Amino acid sequence: MAVLGTLVTIGLFLYSDMTEQAKIARAVADIAIMCGEIDTFEIMNERLPNDLGEIKRASLVDPWGNPYVYLNFATTPSGQWRKDLNLVPLNSSFDLYSMGKDGQSQPPLTASASQDDIVRASDGSFIGLASRY
Repeated sequence: MAVLGTLVTIGLFLYSDMTEQAKIARAVADIAIMCGEIDTFEIMNERLPNDLGEIKRASLVDPWGNPYVYLNFATTPSGQWRKDLNLVPLNSSFDLYSMGKDGQSQPPLTASASQDDIVRASDGSFIGLASRY
């Protein structure tokens, strides 16, 4: 009985981890797709969208049920922009991210609330967990 209980516990842990990795992968894919749509919008309109509604993604939620966050730097105060370890902005024109599993976030990636965020950084060269950037 003890062996069976141990195996079930290990199985549940592995399933939970795989489920979380799948959610992260989905958020990365969503952000990559939206980045392409934002780039297309910018080419067609000679400006960035003001919000995700302009690319018809306002109702899209991340795998944890929270809305994605888009910040156009032309209309967002610099204090809200995402920043790296040296407090340098992650991007040059806009931020796009998921607040991750905990649904909380702070502008610097070093904040504990930001570690599970899925971020776009280096102007799209990196999309992934903030803790890995």
